[in-house]
Amino acid sequence: EVHVVESGGGLVQAGGSLRLSCAVSGLRFDDYIIGWFRKAPGKEREGVSGISGDDGSTYYSDSVKGRFTISSDNNKMTVYLEMNSLQPEDTAIYYCAAVGPPGITLEQAMELAGLDDYWGQGTQVYVSS
Repeated sequence: EVHVVESGGGLVQAGGSLRLSCAVSGLRFDDYIIGWFRKAPGKEREGVSGISGDDGSTYYSDSVKGRFTISSDNNKMTVYLEMNSLQPEDTAIYYCAAVGPPGITLEQAMELAGLDDYWGQGTQVYVSS
């Protein structure tokens, strides 16, 4: 059985930092793109960042590029999202997903992630002004 578990959300002031973690189990890590997505009230879901479990290549949306850093520990099957210079517009529920199938590109994964993929329960990030 596949499990995807996020942790690390919370409340932070503007300009602050948080680190999110995504622990994955029950699947072959190398076969998946692990992506971070966020959903804010009244806004569309946004694919924030992703990393290939195979070669470690990364993706960032324009809205977080230069502020967020994604990394992975393949031995622990855990992906981290270091978020710096947080702003109120970063407030959202952040979801981690293991996106397949094997061979999918980062860009495809961030665009097409859906119900057939493996999702965590989400972690709330709230940035106060």
